[in-house]
Amino acid sequence: MKNQSCTPMTEQEQMTDLLSSEKFLTGVYNTYCCEASTGAVRQALCSILQDEHRIQEEVFSEMNARGWYVPETAKEEKLHTVKQKFAKTVSV
Repeated sequence: MKNQSCTPMTEQEQMTDLLSSEKFLTGVYNTYCCEASTGAVRQALCSILQDEHRIQEEVFSEMNARGWYVPETAKEEKLHTVKQKFAKTVSV
């Protein structure tokens, strides 16, 4: 087998990987909170979920501050279209 060298991840790649992991974990813990069999288990899992959301927010904020993750600002016309769509859904 050949000796393959690995290129180290850049800081931006590490942060992107961390943010993706946190997004995945919050989804998993949210499911676990909904499916917990007892109140004590639910409370423990929901506490972990809150911690994961806090970490995700910190990572996002740092990436955003560095210009590595800048969400697109919604245009006013698109907001209007979405509002109309959901207004129709609610009235049905």
